Amino acid sequence: MAAPRILGGTCSRVSCIEDLFKEVFNCSPTHRVRAPGRVNLIGEHIDYNGLPVFPMALQRAARIVFRPRNDRIVALHSSDERFHPVEFEIGPEIERWSQGSWGNYVKAPAKELAYRFEIQRGFDGVLQSDIPVAAGLSSSSAIVNAVGLALAHLNDVLAEPGEFAGLMAEAELFVGTRGGGMDQAISLGAKDHSAAKVSFNPIRLQHVTVPDGWCFIIADSGEVAEKSGSRQAEYNLRRTKCEEALHIISTNLLEQGITEGLHESYPELCASLDTEVLLDFSENLLTASEHRCFRHVVTEAGRVEAAIERMLAADIRGFGAYMNASHDSLKTDYQVSTEALDEIVQVAREGGAVGARLTGAGFGGCVVALAERRRARDVLGALQVEYYERRGRKNRMNERLFIAVPSRGASVRVI
Repeated sequence: MAAPRILGGTCSRVSCIEDLFKEVFNCSPTHRVRAPGRVNLIGEHIDYNGLPVFPMALQRAARIVFRPRNDRIVALHSSDERFHPVEFEIGPEIERWSQGSWGNYVKAPAKELAYRFEIQRGFDGVLQSDIPVAAGLSSSSAIVNAVGLALAHLNDVLAEPGEFAGLMAEAELFVGTRGGGMDQAISLGAKDHSAAKVSFNPIRLQHVTVPDGWCFIIADSGEVAEKSGSRQAEYNLRRTKCEEALHIISTNLLEQGITEGLHESYPELCASLDTEVLLDFSENLLTASEHRCFRHVVTEAGRVEAAIERMLAADIRGFGAYMNASHDSLKTDYQVSTEALDEIVQVAREGGAVGARLTGAGFGGCVVALAERRRARDVLGALQVEYYERRGRKNRMNERLFIAVPSRGASVRVI
C-alpha cells in the first residue's frame, strides 16, 4: 500500500474518487457503497426516548469506493483535504482516537461488527461526501453506515435493514454520543419520493409518499453543530433528564394507584394517559429543567403522529403548523436552539414557508423549511438575501442552501 497522505480537493463524481483510489493504492476499486444523509422533518430528541420520528433521506450522501484486503486492516482516505487518512486493525478491543477525530466514526462499525460477528477482513478505500459536516444532517452516521455496509459485505454478515440499523446505532455509541437509531434507520431503509415514520424496539419503517407539490428546503445557519466536547455533554445531559423524568413519573403513577404497573418506556407512558394529564401530573414532581424536557418529549410525540396524518391528507399548512410548534418547543422547553437558528426560521417563514424548524440535535446546524413548490424560489431568495448576504456568508451557497430531494437508502455493489 502506498504511504498514507492527504488527497487534495473535493470530488463530486464517483469517477473522480475512483481515480483518487487508483492514485493512492495503485490499483482499481472493486466495490462502491453509498449511504445518504437525512433531514428530520419532525420528531426531534425523542428517538432516543423510544418514540417514533419522521425523517427522510437526502440526495446527498457519503460514498466509498473500496477494495477488500486479506488482513484485518482498514485504510480509508478522504477526498476532503480537511480529513487525514485513517488506518487501524479490526478487533473488538479497538480504542478511540482523541475526541472529535473523524476516524472514530470509521472505527465504530468495525469495533461493533468485530464484537458481534468476529469479522476478519478489512479494506482499502476512498471516501467522498457532499453532506455538510456538523450541520445536523447526519454526515457522521452516513459514514458509520457506509463503512459498516462495506465491512458487512466483505465479511458475509447478513442482517435485516432494521436489525443492521440497530447495530450501527449501537456502534455510534463508541464515539460518545448517546443518540437513538433514527439516523441509521432512515439512511439504510429510505425509499425514493418518501419520508418514513421510524419506530423503535424493534426498528420499523412506515413509508409515506411526500406530495408532489411540497418542497423541503435546507438552510445551514453556519453555526457548527458539533457532537463532541461541551455540546456532546449538553446533548447527553438532556437524555439523562428525560430518563430521570420517566422514572419519577412512572413510579409516582404506580404509587398513587393511577396505573397498575411501572411504565419502563416513553411509548408505554404516552399510551397510558393523555398528554395533558401527564403534564399536569408531572408539574410538581419534577425540577423545572426536567419538566421542560419532559414536556417537549410528550408533546413532540403527539406532533409526529398528527403531522404524519397531515402529510397523508396532503395538508401542507397543517404539516407546517406542527413544524412551527416543534421549533417553538425545541427553543423554549428543550433549549437547543440558537439566535441564528431562530433568525433563519423567521426569515424562512416571512419568505413564504408554511413551516420551519431546526433539524438535528440543535446548538447550530440546519433549519428545514416547508413551502409549496411554486413558492420555493421566494423562500430561497429571502434566505439568500435576508440571512446569508446580510451576514456575509455568500460563499459555498450550494452547500448551505438547497432543496431536499426525498431519496432512497444505502446500497453496496460490485463495480
